[in-house]
Amino acid sequence: MSHLRILIADDHAVVRAGLKSILDNEMEFSVVAEASSGEEAIEQASIHKPDIVLMDIRMPGGMSGIEACEQILRKLPTTRVVMLTSYAEDELVMDAIRAGAVGYVLKRVDSGKLIDDIRRVMQGEAVIDSAVARTLINEVREAAHIKEASVFADLSERELHILALIAQGLTNREIAQKLYLGEGTVRNYVGKILSSLHVANRAEAAVFAVKNHIERYVALPDEE
Repeated sequence: MSHLRILIADDHAVVRAGLKSILDNEMEFSVVAEASSGEEAIEQASIHKPDIVLMDIRMPGGMSGIEACEQILRKLPTTRVVMLTSYAEDELVMDAIRAGAVGYVLKRVDSGKLIDDIRRVMQGEAVIDSAVARTLINEVREAAHIKEASVFADLSERELHILALIAQGLTNREIAQKLYLGEGTVRNYVGKILSSLHVANRAEAAVFAVKNHIERYVALPDEE
């Protein structure tokens, strides 16, 4: 029976010992090496070519677990890296995933779940602790929000208001009345808006505004 070869990389000896004790109790697993830094993890991975690396995301010294993950996968693309963290709110979760990690689990995970997670990873699944997943979802949502907001970055607050009213189908005269502006002033604003958004007419501007959820960024005056 072939064993899954595992490298444990964590700067705390007690954590490494605990993980090794759990994994050594499973006949299918073999802990082939340990590392206490990112640099050592790369060195040991190159020597032992593990199937799985359990990598502490926050390593001391000049190289983080994320950087070590990237370098290991560059040399050993078939190796699977599972990141370990002490915090469900770890802001590095997205960086770890971008680096190629296929798992992200809390160090306090119970032994049965850790073993199950490793088996799932070797079957080609990605495993993320449920508490960490909530953080990941929030980060994705925030990134989407920032992306949406950036499409309006060239517009002033006044131009945003006018664009939102255009999206509601108001004419220049109606916008002027609502915002207490001259109709000519509104016309000038509309021209600037079309130019900033690189659209040809009001209809295209309205579609652009709706598509990018302008209502999330503009507090319109109350209806009279």
